[in-house]
Amino acid sequence: MEETTHKMPLIGDDAPAFKANTTQGEINFPSDYAGKWVILFSHPADFTPVCTTEFMTFASMIDEFRALNTELVGLSVDGLYSHIAWLRKIQELEWKGMKNIEVTFPLIDDIRMDVATKYGMIQPNASTTQAVRAVFIIDPNGKIRTILYYPQSTGRNFDEIKRLIQALQKADADSIATPADWRPGDDVIVPPAGSCGTAKERMENQTAEQYCLDWFLCFRKEK
Repeated sequence: MEETTHKMPLIGDDAPAFKANTTQGEINFPSDYAGKWVILFSHPADFTPVCTTEFMTFASMIDEFRALNTELVGLSVDGLYSHIAWLRKIQELEWKGMKNIEVTFPLIDDIRMDVATKYGMIQPNASTTQAVRAVFIIDPNGKIRTILYYPQSTGRNFDEIKRLIQALQKADADSIATPADWRPGDDVIVPPAGSCGTAKERMENQTAEQYCLDWFLCFRKEK
């Protein structure tokens, strides 16, 4: 019998649309989030140790993400009642100074794996019954801008996820790129010179605000 294959969405694609029940009611994705950035992420299962630490961390950072016009949407292939029971249990736990943590962002009921399949979150060589730790960053126009995949054994770096949102928003706002390990306030990279004349001018007319290591690598200082 021929296997059914599913094309994984790629950076620059429209985020695959779906309707789903969640712990916060029904959502229509991504239309319900028009005008906002979204972090759509999957976890292998409820009541698992690594996932529990991740949900505590995401929930504790929700105001930081909302300050960046960013909403969180979680998913696993467990049912709604399992989700509710697990999120209630999380409120009883304390870890790294986090306690009384209430998860207020939606957690999708995907027991039939419909959404997980659309987003390539089920990877058979890892598991046929659990999602891997996928992260999709989706922009206000519903476009996929970043894709991250973590193995089931490794918890995600939430500082990096936040930094990615900040870097994408900075690049969109100022038409620049961000160098390795960029953080808000660091110098940014201006677009490469498009002609020999521009390259020569940049090298000969450097300023305190804009400087070049070479014609193709020029930075702008941030105030």
